[in-house]
Amino acid sequence: MKPSSDPQAVLRGGLPDRYLTPEDIAAMFSVPIETVYHWRKQRTGPPGFRVGRHVRYDPTAVRNWVTQQSDLDAAA
Repeated sequence: MKPSSDPQAVLRGGLPDRYLTPEDIAAMFSVPIETVYHWRKQRTGPPGFRVGRHVRYDPTAVRNWVTQQSDLDAAA
């Protein structure tokens, strides 16, 4: 599968064959990059992991996080 040039397409139509960057996450959710780093610091956003100095996100984990957030919102 070819990586999508549109990060929002990740959640709509299939997973890319690469890990996502914080910039991808910010673009996907239309939030500032500072918000993504704040989510990571507070452990409230999608789970990320370090590769050396760089943070990456598994698209499957991001999709699972979105589903979890939707379920929590529906239960409220």
